[in-house]
Amino acid sequence: MASSGASRNRKALWSCKIFPAVLAFLVFAAVLGVLRTPAQQAPVPATPHPQVGALPQVENPDKTATIHTNVQLVNVPVTALNKRGMPVIDLNMEDFRVFEDGVEQTISHFDRETRMPLKVGLLLETSNSARSRLQYEKEAADEFVYVVLRNGNTKNQVFLQTFDASSSIIQDFTNDPDLLNEKIQNLKSGGGKALYDAIYFACHEKMHNAGAPEETRRVLIVLSDGLDVQSQHTLNQAISIARITETMIYTIGTAAYGFDNPGDKLLEDLAAETGGYAAFPLRQAPGTDMETGYLSHGQVGETSQNKGLGADTGKFSAERLVNLADALQAIGRNLDEQYELGYRPQRDVLDGTYRNIKVVMARHGVTLRWKPGYFATPQ
Repeated sequence: MASSGASRNRKALWSCKIFPAVLAFLVFAAVLGVLRTPAQQAPVPATPHPQVGALPQVENPDKTATIHTNVQLVNVPVTALNKRGMPVIDLNMEDFRVFEDGVEQTISHFDRETRMPLKVGLLLETSNSARSRLQYEKEAADEFVYVVLRNGNTKNQVFLQTFDASSSIIQDFTNDPDLLNEKIQNLKSGGGKALYDAIYFACHEKMHNAGAPEETRRVLIVLSDGLDVQSQHTLNQAISIARITETMIYTIGTAAYGFDNPGDKLLEDLAAETGGYAAFPLRQAPGTDMETGYLSHGQVGETSQNKGLGADTGKFSAERLVNLADALQAIGRNLDEQYELGYRPQRDVLDGTYRNIKVVMARHGVTLRWKPGYFATPQ
């Protein structure tokens, strides 16, 4: 009787103390399960291992996809020439007006003599067809180098490139005229003709890495007859990369007088579309001026200067060297006496578009040449 009573007492004690605790635990668990959302109850998937080189994912593109702007100073080197082709050096900022895509801009920077150093590529054609005139071109290039580099006392730099079927950098950028001229005098002719490839190569390999466009003036000087028979690139591609690298192309036509040369038009297009100009020192008729035209020598005692104009019999006279050298030196002087204009574009969004530049002035009898435009891309 005593033992059964004790047992009943233990059961009562369990019912009074233990059972309420268990019941409370079960209720708490049930309430917790009800409050959890389905997303919290679902298992978390394993995170995949990121791929090597994969781009980072943008978590909130609405907040991070912004348009970057940069109010940059656009430098525009300008050449001003009178009717005789001589530099005009007495102009003021008020004489110029600058337009970008047809919208007039406010000129905020002006210098009568630009302080931006020149980066010049001197491209000489060494094809088989250039064999007869190569020596004259080398002598003219020799004088041009000394004009641009001022005997080495300048920040200007020149690189030398030759082209026939392929292009070769004979001398990298340097301000040492003696070093350049040593390389010039050792040039040999031979091979095909790929002018557009040569321009593309020069812009892509050299001008693209020639310093910031707003801090340098980039110029290619091309001596060629303008004919192209082997290029992989087109004329438009050559012009496009010159514009991308903000390189002005000056061309010297070397086709002899007396020949119908379609390459002259191509040389004019290259120069006009990039802000340079084309010179043809051998164009005028022989005998009209001792510094122009094409002279050919016949037999001893022959008085006719037109004798032997055929490619197989004619040759350049020594007088032609004078004019060829003058044409190159004139380019050197023009580059040395450029004005420098600068403006901050009203449309300052760097959206990658090409912006056309136009420079005008009211003074009559003055011809202007300028950088035709730029791509609005961050450097």
